[in-house]
Amino acid sequence: MSHTNRHVKLDEVWAKLLDGINHVYQFQAMKKPAYMLLYTHVYDYCISNPSQPRTTLPNTRGQIGGLQRSTGQDGANIVGGELYNKLKNYLKDYLKDVCQSGIDLQGEDVLRFYTNRWEKYQFSSKVMNDFCSYINRHWVQREFNSGRKDIYDIYTMAMDIWQKVVFQPLHKQVTHACLDLIKSERHNEIINTRLISGVIQSYVALGFTEDATNNNQMTSPTLTIYKEYFEIQFLQDTEQFYRLEAATFLVHNSVTEYLKKVAQRLDEEVHRVQSYLHPSTLSLLIKKVEEVLIRDQLDVIYTEAKTLLRDERYQDLALLFKLVNRITNATNELKKIVENHIYEMGIHTIERVSGTAINDPKVYIETIIDIHKKFLKLVQEAFNGEQGFTAALDKACGKFINNNVVTQAAGSTTKSPELLARYCDALLRKGTKAVEETDLEEKFNQIMIVFNYIEDKDVYQKFYGKMLAKRLVGQLSASDDYEESMISKLKQACGFEYTSKLQRMFQDIGVSKTLIFEYEKYCQNHHITDTVDFSVMVLSSNSWPFSGSSNFIIPIELKSTFDSFTEFYTHRHNGRKLTWLHQHSKGELQTFFTSQKYILQVSTYQMVILLLFNKVLTWTVERLQDETQIKSELLLQVLLGLLKSKLLICTDIHEDELDEDFKDTDIKMN
Repeated sequence: MSHTNRHVKLDEVWAKLLDGINHVYQFQAMKKPAYMLLYTHVYDYCISNPSQPRTTLPNTRGQIGGLQRSTGQDGANIVGGELYNKLKNYLKDYLKDVCQSGIDLQGEDVLRFYTNRWEKYQFSSKVMNDFCSYINRHWVQREFNSGRKDIYDIYTMAMDIWQKVVFQPLHKQVTHACLDLIKSERHNEIINTRLISGVIQSYVALGFTEDATNNNQMTSPTLTIYKEYFEIQFLQDTEQFYRLEAATFLVHNSVTEYLKKVAQRLDEEVHRVQSYLHPSTLSLLIKKVEEVLIRDQLDVIYTEAKTLLRDERYQDLALLFKLVNRITNATNELKKIVENHIYEMGIHTIERVSGTAINDPKVYIETIIDIHKKFLKLVQEAFNGEQGFTAALDKACGKFINNNVVTQAAGSTTKSPELLARYCDALLRKGTKAVEETDLEEKFNQIMIVFNYIEDKDVYQKFYGKMLAKRLVGQLSASDDYEESMISKLKQACGFEYTSKLQRMFQDIGVSKTLIFEYEKYCQNHHITDTVDFSVMVLSSNSWPFSGSSNFIIPIELKSTFDSFTEFYTHRHNGRKLTWLHQHSKGELQTFFTSQKYILQVSTYQMVILLLFNKVLTWTVERLQDETQIKSELLLQVLLGLLKSKLLICTDIHEDELDEDFKDTDIKMN
């Protein structure tokens, strides 16, 4: 680099620079020595002419009190304003000729012209900015720091001149040509997207603003030009295009095909932005398309949703939901449509089976389970399990489960919890058709789904408790593990208090087993031998849904056993009172009056009556009551059972009369 103390005149240096600048802006090749020579001319001119020193903001070194005073060749001898203006005027004249060459062009011609000249001009301006970097670092920086907001670095100054001399006269036809190409692409025509991306790049580069907070860069890029001269009109054209397309498409195609078209268009617009528009346009563009193609067609879309639900077209519903979900709060109406559909289908499905379901828990509950399973699949597949649609499913199920033709026929909303409890009872009882353990667990889960929709859970608890008690006392449970599993699920759903009595029942059964073992030891220790083979369940009166039985005279065959156990229990638990629940007791008798011996499984009351026939073979009803002290209405019920089973015969009643219609009231007492 040369250093000279000779005064370099402006005309002299300009003459040296002009030829090189012409080469640069005519896009002619330049070797590095020629480029470096241009830098040297600028440098020599700037340092060879005297200038008054100025105080500048801190930039490099030699700071004093937060400011920096220019020293030596870096400050006192810096000039550049006249050369800066020479460059500025050159660019203005150059660009006037450029503009004149394109002023009459339209369509793709103006786009090819504009992008070609812009790319060359932008590149050339970067080259000039580099060999004028000394002016940028010193004179331009000094002027900017002193408050000159109209002074930019050489490159930004070149952009500013392009904006005023070329862009302003040509932007209307350039923007219009871009929008025409985009419209053609939307009509499935192949276009040269590079022309549009070149224009967009220019519009973005031309947007800048003064920023005095950054000394290293006097301007910051903005999107002012891009938004004002392209994006606003682009969005307006987009709205017009899609408004017309929506109206036309719906006339000639189904709504489902329209929805597919909307999804396709949205994907296309995303790709369009990614290909040649500025990323900031994406959200505005998509919102505009959504408003025109989805929001403004919601009534049509909602109507189609009802059809798709009716026809169970879940895949099409999924697309519909995906699109509607783009619009704020638009899914609220869709949720109502889904809720109403599920409710109506639930009501109609139960109506179809109501004749059987009212007395058949299996039909009723499994119909409900099937309905729920079907529409849970709908919510998961069509609506991606979205919480609002799950809530719609829950509301619909809650309504039709608690109030339907079956509950109305029963005259009570308690019918559903009753039938659910009976369904559980059937599954948990011995003799139930063999079910795999995994399948039974799944059925328990399904029961809990229905249970959660039951409004009056106390009614369910009441029925379930009664049936559990009968299973436990009658030893009818298929499995203690299954019973405990079901209670555990109820506890998880409703808490400890809800199942406390049910759990206490289980505890009583376990304690009773231990108690029987201890009673047997008690009999051995006290040499009690006149007892029968005997087991007993001692139940907490507050936990079991049983009431005390009526008194009667205990047969001599059983009295010793009853007395010894009462004495044993009273001795162990002083202050507790035992109340015998004979109506829930049973026993076994062996026959000796037949050629073949039989074991009879009978209730306690039946046992009391049958044992009397060991004394006398013929009894009247009145004598039986006197002997047993069983209440007359209960006695007649017991006798009816024995007559129908043919263990007893009555000379006043013919065998043919003992049909299904024969009742205990048909037995007469004198």
